Amino acid sequence: MSKVEENKLLKQSRLMETAFSLFTTKGFAHTTISDIVREADMAKGTFYLYFHDKYELQERLIVWKAEDLFQHVVAQSGYEKLEDPADKVIAIINDILDQLQKTPHLLKFINKNLSWGVFRRAIGRAENNYITFFQNILGIQDAQKLEIMVYTIIEFVSSTCHSVILEQNPVDLETYRPFMTRIVRKILETEL
Repeated sequence: MSKVEENKLLKQSRLMETAFSLFTTKGFAHTTISDIVREADMAKGTFYLYFHDKYELQERLIVWKAEDLFQHVVAQSGYEKLEDPADKVIAIINDILDQLQKTPHLLKFINKNLSWGVFRRAIGRAENNYITFFQNILGIQDAQKLEIMVYTIIEFVSSTCHSVILEQNPVDLETYRPFMTRIVRKILETEL
């Protein structure tokens, strides 16, 4: 990588890190592009070299942070040591939920957007694409069937656990986790 390319990546990364900090402290709606470039100590024109607007920046930040979540799963969850495919999926889910519980500001930022579209982009940019990743875990070769099942699980978990983690509503995560696990197992049983 050339020095120019390296410098561009550093500037883009600094803008993204600054924006994430501001979005999670001031809120997305109350953060302007001027706030971001001022805090990052850059010219406003530099922002537009990397992002069309703050909505594109937000979307890219969500994907970036989701990639971090999934990289942690691959490195730390221990799912690959488990035999049962359902146990592997549940280990992945639990690792992500544990990470989000430890970083509620990240969950607030993602704001229920850790959805199928974000998931596909995040895991698709990883070493293996999402289909290969879950085919290896679940052994389901029919890509459409696999995609529908993984979509259902991701949407269910992300929508229900948002309130559970942030508001302990209707219960806290530890109380909810066994209920969620039973439902995920039922979804998986339909195809495994």
